[in-house]
Amino acid sequence: MTLHQKPAAVKRATAHLLNSAGYLTKDTGSPLEALSRKFGDHAAETLSKLGATNDELAAMKQQIENHGAELFELAQKASRRSGLDDSMPDTIGKQFSDDDDVKSFANQQARPGRVSVQVKATITTAENSAGALAPAARDPYVGLPQRRFTIRNLLPVVNVSSGFVEYPRLVTRPGAAAMVEEGALKPESAMALELVQTQMRVIAHWIPASRQILDDAPQLRDVIDGELIYGLKLKEEEQLLNGSGVGQNLLGMVTQATAFTAPFVVPGATMIDTIGLGILQTALTDLEPDGVVVSSADWMRMRLLKNADGEYLLGAPGQNIASLLFGLPVVSTPAMAVDKFLVGAFQAAGTLYDRWQARVEVSTEHADFFVRNLVAILAEERIGLAIKRPKALTYGDFGNVT
Repeated sequence: MTLHQKPAAVKRATAHLLNSAGYLTKDTGSPLEALSRKFGDHAAETLSKLGATNDELAAMKQQIENHGAELFELAQKASRRSGLDDSMPDTIGKQFSDDDDVKSFANQQARPGRVSVQVKATITTAENSAGALAPAARDPYVGLPQRRFTIRNLLPVVNVSSGFVEYPRLVTRPGAAAMVEEGALKPESAMALELVQTQMRVIAHWIPASRQILDDAPQLRDVIDGELIYGLKLKEEEQLLNGSGVGQNLLGMVTQATAFTAPFVVPGATMIDTIGLGILQTALTDLEPDGVVVSSADWMRMRLLKNADGEYLLGAPGQNIASLLFGLPVVSTPAMAVDKFLVGAFQAAGTLYDRWQARVEVSTEHADFFVRNLVAILAEERIGLAIKRPKALTYGDFGNVT
């Protein structure tokens, strides 16, 4: 900053005011210390005129100066408490008034000239200063909505250490039992078994990421892991229900279930009536149903059913109604197709096998990732599904969608 030459009268007036205030003296101490000394001198002069002795004058002057020093120390402590200590950047005005050239120029009284002061730049949050160094306030990570997974919970889960699981399944039950007369030949029955093999299938996906971003933003790793695992579970639920068994697909429950055939006709049957008939069909196989699966849309449609008086069949909207139909828990999920239902004795119907539980791994072995400081973040699981009793599952249509 450069101060251009001012009129001599202004300079003289400025120098006189600064000198009168004590800022242009030879003292290099703080203004508070200088002020206390000046006040001590003035008090000593006044007491002398009042007849005080030299010893009394010296003691009084020293006491006033000591109070001035204490005042200066208190001011420093207050400055530090308020965050205005020496670590704070000086203002432009303070840099100017403390500059030796300014003090020297003021001591020259009325001599013409100019003085130049080098003012240090102040770092700000402006884009052209140090704004990039000031971290922005950031809310927690906000991801996309996630589905609540429930299909896995319907089935018994077994951990295995092989790529295949074999189990014998009864094909023909011995049924020749009959009443036998004493001494007569007993009837002979036949029973047939088959050996069924279930293969483990892999569900996997991965994304590339730089090593730097994982090191610089460790919380990002948790986000990536969580989203990748969610992707696995999303595909798993779809496969457990609707897997076609073609290629690497699981053979799902819907694909192997028994088609719904109403045991009898209910005039004007509602969706709730249809579920009741499906439960009965499953129960007639000598297996006790333990759950119902419907789409989220169809469950809400059933919740909105009313009687002739306008009352909700499954309970008033203001009530906390459990998801139950005929005493069985109802699982509503977007994984089930709209207008379809699955009733089952799920615990008896089959088994879900975990060969690899869901896991996340990081590697640089993909292509040229090592020399590019990239990593592949892989999530995968390996599972198998065996539906051992297809008749334990009943799959049907509500008939609302044509």
